[in-house]
Amino acid sequence: MTGDGTRAVHAGVPTPEPYEPPLPGPVFAAHFHLPGDPAVAPYAYGRQGNPTWTALEKAIAALESPDQDAEAIVFPSGMAAISAVLLGLLRPGDAAVLPDDAYQMMPRVRERLASLGVTVRTAPTGGDAQLDALDDDTRVLWLETPANPGLDVCDIRRLADAAHARGAVVAVDNTLATPFGQRPLDLGADLSVASGTKALNGHGDVLLGYVVCRDKELAARIRAWRTEVGAILGPMEAWLAHRGIATLHLRVERQAANALAVARALRERPEVTGLRHPGLPDDPSHALAARQMRLFGCVVSFTLPGREFADRFLDALRIVGDATSFGGVRSTAERRGRWGGDPVPEGFVRLSVGVEDADDIVADLLRALDAAAR
Repeated sequence: MTGDGTRAVHAGVPTPEPYEPPLPGPVFAAHFHLPGDPAVAPYAYGRQGNPTWTALEKAIAALESPDQDAEAIVFPSGMAAISAVLLGLLRPGDAAVLPDDAYQMMPRVRERLASLGVTVRTAPTGGDAQLDALDDDTRVLWLETPANPGLDVCDIRRLADAAHARGAVVAVDNTLATPFGQRPLDLGADLSVASGTKALNGHGDVLLGYVVCRDKELAARIRAWRTEVGAILGPMEAWLAHRGIATLHLRVERQAANALAVARALRERPEVTGLRHPGLPDDPSHALAARQMRLFGCVVSFTLPGREFADRFLDALRIVGDATSFGGVRSTAERRGRWGGDPVPEGFVRLSVGVEDADDIVADLLRALDAAAR
């Protein structure tokens, strides 16, 4: 058993060869030489597989499931990974339970599923509503914990046990937590799904998604979906993401510590209401998060007194950039309501805390709050 840092540095890296780089460059070929029987060839046509994907998939599987064999399937975006699970596994007449406070694209996925004859029930991440929504027709239970952007947490093991008793597959969106913050497969989930665009890559220059599972048949179904619809990741993106994984443990540990420092500082400000971060001892989700998470993530959410106040606050920031997404090395913030897809107040801010010095981030936020108040 190796530590997280050692695993991150060596995950998916091939055995050293004399005069070869430690991480071979991306393979761009669309086809491969096929002597003998193509059925046993490790690579055939480029839409089916690529050596650069394979290296990245081995690395991701080693992070999400270090103690048991697992398979990872990479995709060109988090939404492609989500679609592969929900559209690839559900059939007309099936039912699915999805969170109603998840990533803002999920309502469109729900509409798509409903148009295909899938019954979709929704429930908030916190509390027992997801448990109550399960029935014998449920084929997929989708969880997102912590939820984006509200940061509620659900009990993965309890929900997985209940869903399995009804014959359902459990998928967990692990984007915010990352494999170093939470391992859904160890908590009973069948699938761990994430947008690698966020913390996994961490540098804001790659779109990426992945699915990890231990069930070989389930992995084969998801991989077949990728091949059939052509949702394939570019080799350069795969290579960049794999290169970035070597520092993942350093980044997420620093970001989690910084986020907690930021949350503690914001707690003292009268303009800030509805402050959420699972690492705060008084956060409604803290007790549950502490049981199933090892790190509490880089996101802090809070509400300011209205849209205009929030816009002035964002304009006054100097270190923290005004941008969407989260999990990158640079701190960013946005007024989440500008997209119109999340049921949040107009002054709701989602803050992604980066790896800068915590004192500098806090000072920038407090100065911006003072400027907005004036």
